[in-house]
Amino acid sequence: MGLSLDEARKVAHLARIHVEEDELPAIAKELSGILDFMGQLNEVDITGIVPMTSVTPMKLKLRQDVVSTGGDKEVVLSNAPLSEQGFFAVPKVVE
Repeated sequence: MGLSLDEARKVAHLARIHVEEDELPAIAKELSGILDFMGQLNEVDITGIVPMTSVTPMKLKLRQDVVSTGGDKEVVLSNAPLSEQGFFAVPKVVE
């Protein structure tokens, strides 16, 4: 699939790339090569192929979903820069 100079000019405009007129034939040829390769990829038979999210098989490490109290309140609040009346205190950000 060959791209015309007008199509290459339009692609450059849409991509907000300044391309000189003498560079358009090279850009059109390169874009045509990319589109031809995409056409080759579309011809590959992928029936029965399971989609992958990674090239290596990975499984998430799961933990038990257990309800807890979150630990000792005093220990948790000891890490806070500021606490008031047993709660985290944060500076006011909206007036």
